[in-house]
Amino acid sequence: MPTFALDDLRRILHQCAGGVATELELDTPFRDLGYDSLALLETAARVEREVGVRLPDDVVAEIDTPHAFLRAVRQRLAGAR
Repeated sequence: MPTFALDDLRRILHQCAGGVATELELDTPFRDLGYDSLALLETAARVEREVGVRLPDDVVAEIDTPHAFLRAVRQRLAGAR
């Protein structure tokens, strides 16, 4: 079963949106880290390709922190078991 960790999120964000923030504080809003909604949609698409977890656009629109992104992916991973 695939897993998804903070290092995975950091790597994918960097690949999708560049090196805006190399250190991700779990509860810092993405906008404060320099990531916009397009970067998050691209990140979600990459997560789907790599991990097999689909985050609908409306869910991604509600995700505001790295912690929330991790939680959303992990919840769907757990539901896939």
